[in-house]
Amino acid sequence: MLSDFADEQLRLLAFSAESADFRDGQLLFDEADRADGALLVASGEVALQKKRAKKTYEDVDVAGPGTLLGESALLVDAIRPCRAVAIGDVRVIRIRRALFKRMIMEFPELARRLFEVHAARFQTTASALAPIGERMADLEKINQSRGLRGTKDG
Repeated sequence: MLSDFADEQLRLLAFSAESADFRDGQLLFDEADRADGALLVASGEVALQKKRAKKTYEDVDVAGPGTLLGESALLVDAIRPCRAVAIGDVRVIRIRRALFKRMIMEFPELARRLFEVHAARFQTTASALAPIGERMADLEKINQSRGLRGTKDG
């Protein structure tokens, strides 16, 4: 999401954002927490974990330097889909939604590019889901024909 920012815009964003340091095993955020912005991993690695049965957690991914965690929370209210735990020493840059929105207001061309990027992502997702929708419609037709046949026989 930040790739469309010019160097001076990134510097302004970094200067206005907050940095935070975490030690090995420290929780950056928990699953289902309300997200008021995103975290950019500046250094170190972060384990992304999902809750499983019996209050255990399973690693689902590892985020390294340059990874933006909670990208959608820069634009809208969001809930964290997983928890994030520091692996070793980690430094993050916390970008709050209010700061991000101010940046977009000051640089309208960023808003336009973000809109275009998200519209393209949406189109890609919709295209990828189309065959699934078609298959589900076929299955529904099969279920309906079985249900109709069942009422005639029974």
